Amino acid sequence: MKISLVSVENSITAIGFRKIAAVARKVRPDVEVCYLVPMGERAFFKLLFKKREIEPDLFPEELARIGQHLGRSDLVCFSSMTPFAEVTQKVIAAVRQANPKTYIVWGGVHAIVNPEDAICSADGICVGEGETAFRNFLEAFLAGKDPTTVKNFWFNKGGRIIRNEFLPLQTSAEMDRFPYPLYADNELIYRRGKGFIPMGRDEYLSYNDLVYNTVWAIGCPYKCTYCSNSKFSKNHKDYRNLRHPSVDYIIGEIKHVLGKHPHISTVRFHDDSFMAIPLETLKHFSEKWRQVIRIPFWVYGLIPVFVNREKMKVLVHSGMEGVRMGIQSGSDKILKFYNRPNRPGLIADSMSIIGEFTPYMCPPYYDIIVDNPIETKQDLTDTLEVMYHAPRPYTILVYALRMIPGTEMAEDFEKRGIPVESITKGYVATIPSLANTMIFLLSVCKLPQGIYRAFLKNVVPYSEQPGYSVLFPFARFLYKVKNALDLFRSLDFSIFPGRAGWLIWKLGIIRVIQRRRLDRAYKEINLD
Repeated sequence: MKISLVSVENSITAIGFRKIAAVARKVRPDVEVCYLVPMGERAFFKLLFKKREIEPDLFPEELARIGQHLGRSDLVCFSSMTPFAEVTQKVIAAVRQANPKTYIVWGGVHAIVNPEDAICSADGICVGEGETAFRNFLEAFLAGKDPTTVKNFWFNKGGRIIRNEFLPLQTSAEMDRFPYPLYADNELIYRRGKGFIPMGRDEYLSYNDLVYNTVWAIGCPYKCTYCSNSKFSKNHKDYRNLRHPSVDYIIGEIKHVLGKHPHISTVRFHDDSFMAIPLETLKHFSEKWRQVIRIPFWVYGLIPVFVNREKMKVLVHSGMEGVRMGIQSGSDKILKFYNRPNRPGLIADSMSIIGEFTPYMCPPYYDIIVDNPIETKQDLTDTLEVMYHAPRPYTILVYALRMIPGTEMAEDFEKRGIPVESITKGYVATIPSLANTMIFLLSVCKLPQGIYRAFLKNVVPYSEQPGYSVLFPFARFLYKVKNALDLFRSLDFSIFPGRAGWLIWKLGIIRVIQRRRLDRAYKEINLD
């Protein structure tokens, strides 16, 4: 029996998929693990100069080739997020055309947030945490038993939908016993015109550069209405409790990866609530990190309410060289609409604390959501004021408001009768409004007060905004150039693409510079 696991994503990061793949290989060592990246490999200059967002898709001849390959398997299991749901459905159709007998399973975020859609294309979908559930399914399937009683799964049996109960959420002790996520271990990647090829070091460099991506803590105490976590919490109230394996486990995971790829020069933690981890645990993590790993790391997913001077000090002291925090809006009213944890002045205070540590880090990233149809002129002004007065330097990641099906926000806008595009259409392309133009310009420099106030007078709500077809693309181009220069100035080697970055590492340049930076933070930041 042949089994294939397939990640459909805009990269090979696939953090959750790699965890499931490791579990699957424990059950059946010959499981085929494939990566399908419709957008192609990451390219620095392509990202800098592209004019619009690239939508994920595949040509008919590519779909046929993919279908023929995967159709040779008895069981094919897909993992994807909602922006890649449509292309996943096309791949599933191609597999079914090549071999109608292939059993199809679909997991990942899309199957959880929009199970009614996913179950239409698959024989089974995983609607909860997958490590234990998928192991149970795979063991039953391989033993020839009926798998349709496995919890955390729905099944489509001849058009009859079987909706099974949820398993208890995995505990920290259970997470400690899971294998490390699969990494650089006999995997395949699809290349246009070549089909699925073995994924070696060069492929990792082409898609991931010198970075390793992971998650330590799972769960989020909040239910922001636009976020898939709101659906996770709806399915399981205990999802709001933070859970993570031990410090020794996460240190062991990184050490395992460095043993495979010693050129890894940065680790990115994509936790939703890394800063919610208790201070004493972070101290233990930081001590171990400095003793054993000794390379820089980034923390993504900061929530302003958890930004804490003591935690920042501990993490920067051990090697944290960058953070990414979700601001989303400077308007208290809009933050309340998003159900974000907030209090007056919270965002400014959090940015101020982060700003204290920027001499030791790359400029922080701040997420902003734009193009919200219920925002007023005052809401837009509040956001621009926050960005105008924010400590510099910083950069921004701008996202157009898009709906994730199944979230509270999707239901809210539907009740209001306000149409908002689905996240399947992408979320990077934003309208060329004056407000959006100013957000990009403010990330480049603090405009003179007179010019800033003159622009601010002409900002209008989303529904009334005229296009700025010349100024907007110019502002966005300046923003991209400034971001690139910031990364070069900060010597963030994670941006160096492919073999060029590997050669810089091979020459020892990265190690020397990073050691100096780590030693400076260690000596100058006093933890007493």
